[in-house]
Amino acid sequence: MPSATTLAGRRRLAVALVAAVAVLAPLGFFWQGSLVPGDLSPMAMGYADYGGGPASAHVHHGTEVGQLTGPAEGTPDVAVDLVAREERFDVPGRGPVDGFTLNHTSPGPRIVAEQGDLVQVTLHNENVADGITLHWHGVDVPNAEDGVAGVTQDAVAPGKSHVYRFVAEDAGTYWYHSHQASHEQVQKGLYGVLVVKPTASDVIAAVHTYDKIRTVNGEYGERRVKAPGPTARVRLINTDNGPMAAWVDGAPYKVLAVDGTDVNGPTEVRGKAVLVTAGGRIDLEVPTTTAVRIGLGGGPTTLVIGDGDAPAGAEPRERVDLLTYGSPKPLGLDPASADRVFRYDIGRRIGFFDGKPGMWWTINGHQYPNVPMFVVSEGDVVRMRIRNTSGQVHPMHLHGHHVVVLSRDGVKATGSPWWTDSLNVEDKETYEVAFVADNPGIWMDHCHNLPHAAQGLVTHLMYTGVTTKLHLGGAAGNQPE
Repeated sequence: MPSATTLAGRRRLAVALVAAVAVLAPLGFFWQGSLVPGDLSPMAMGYADYGGGPASAHVHHGTEVGQLTGPAEGTPDVAVDLVAREERFDVPGRGPVDGFTLNHTSPGPRIVAEQGDLVQVTLHNENVADGITLHWHGVDVPNAEDGVAGVTQDAVAPGKSHVYRFVAEDAGTYWYHSHQASHEQVQKGLYGVLVVKPTASDVIAAVHTYDKIRTVNGEYGERRVKAPGPTARVRLINTDNGPMAAWVDGAPYKVLAVDGTDVNGPTEVRGKAVLVTAGGRIDLEVPTTTAVRIGLGGGPTTLVIGDGDAPAGAEPRERVDLLTYGSPKPLGLDPASADRVFRYDIGRRIGFFDGKPGMWWTINGHQYPNVPMFVVSEGDVVRMRIRNTSGQVHPMHLHGHHVVVLSRDGVKATGSPWWTDSLNVEDKETYEVAFVADNPGIWMDHCHNLPHAAQGLVTHLMYTGVTTKLHLGGAAGNQPE
């Protein structure tokens, strides 16, 4: 017969085991629930949010994404072949780095089109092991041309090719980049510039950081270009994951366009910086009768336009406020009579994501992939409140559409209509935006700090009657972020 000491020891062990099970069982439950399926249809993700519109309209039949293409016929006005490679390449001013190229360069070849041109880009994957796509950032292309792995196409495997065709309808400054494992592939070089309706005064300033090497147009340090004339249209493009302040040393400037849309009634700016969020583009008009320096977020990489010495100043403390800059004009839609009203609340909480413990992003209190899918019908006027309480800034990017900013933190917009596709939302900020649902498809709506998107800060805008046969993961290994 066991002694009293032995029985007491067994009781303590049993209590400890029960306590361990009580702790570990819920952890195991949450761990299991956090795993992202390796083969997931976007149609089965999360839950439908109808924004007050008709729920019965969300149907899983009708038009397939693959039918929503650009023109199938016609000789392209602009035809480009791009070959993606994993290889070592040179960053002028800094030296060789390992990464990815398009036609042996990073950034890839600059694509220039006139408004109304039919653009055809043939993408060849020579040896990028994870596959590749091309997304036309800020260009409201037909859905099948959007270049999102697992949503609008399968990733292009090594040795394979894919053709994109779309009409360049809207003039402006845009860029293109991979949307397959994009948090890695973009940073390592798979991106390029796209300009629709160029001008003789263009100066490109595409900022990109390769493994802590901050560059402009792929080059490190002070870079110089000739003045194109008495004024320059400086097309600022931020391809990085965080916001960038830009300013002009040596001259005043005007903000001509934001994310490809012209500003109405731009006025002269002195002693202020302008914020270019991740993925965003801002066009400046800068007088260049004498040399000027474009400050690009601080540090040694700047762009000097013109010959001779250019002033070198510090980042101005004040910033241009696009909420009040320029002159108002009609929006072309009535947000007060919106057909659907959504909220996009960005938070953060402790837990598991795909089996990993940590602090993870939430959308309306839910973690990816169990997040809201915002359902609209073609022709809807849509209003959305974007609120950030996550502790970090998020550059929010909706594919296939531009939104107009109505207010920030309850303060109404009073300047030029602020149309954007990449909106910088600081912690504790709330924006109200609106748009017309005029481009049917299934569209990503995500943070363009690409590691954040890879950690689950992504959802979709889904049109009624549109479906996709594609899957995230699956045999194609689709990894849109």
